[in-house]
Amino acid sequence: MVQHATAGPQESGRRTRTAGRVALALVVGLCVALTAACDKDSSSASGSSTSKGKSGSWQAGDCGGPDPDDKPDGYRAFDCGDPGATFKALEVAPASILPGSVQCPAGTDLMIRVSVSYGSSSKDKNKGGGIPTNTVCGRNLSGDHPGDAGAGGGQLVKGDCVSSAAQEVACASAGADAFKVLDLVKEKEQCPAGTTEPMELTMSIGRPYDVICAGDA
Repeated sequence: MVQHATAGPQESGRRTRTAGRVALALVVGLCVALTAACDKDSSSASGSSTSKGKSGSWQAGDCGGPDPDDKPDGYRAFDCGDPGATFKALEVAPASILPGSVQCPAGTDLMIRVSVSYGSSSKDKNKGGGIPTNTVCGRNLSGDHPGDAGAGGGQLVKGDCVSSAAQEVACASAGADAFKVLDLVKEKEQCPAGTTEPMELTMSIGRPYDVICAGDA
């Protein structure tokens, strides 16, 4: 049994106008546009640089980075002090086949979906295949953090900025039509004071919110 991982989609929104009304459509995958493959065996983490004594399952605090044997998209586990480590797991959440249903904590720079397959080796693995098991919410070990509130990447969170089309943008370079995300709720009536533009999104199964409560940026 071999575990694989693929970078999962992270969400933002896009708004369009139809017949004088505002309709909103979700934009998926604005932060991570890559396919990752983190390879861990069922009994122990694979690779000579993997932390000793770890179980095969990802846990918060584990580190990983690009797999030199599986370029350009492969990832694998590393000791956090290893030069090959580029991210640390903030949280490990159950995987889901529903887009947007996995919500990582604030500060998550990339999402990696771990899946398990049987009867294949790490050398000849089928990237992206297998049964989803977990999602690794990773934060870069470098100073580059697109998932921070306002930075313009990652999943949409409070403190981010969005354009008038409900697309996430970096607050520092936002245009005059930008808004600040005050909250993410199910009904526009739940938006807090200061909301000037409640952006209603089209329905998406599994997403925990349907309205972006937007205010002046």
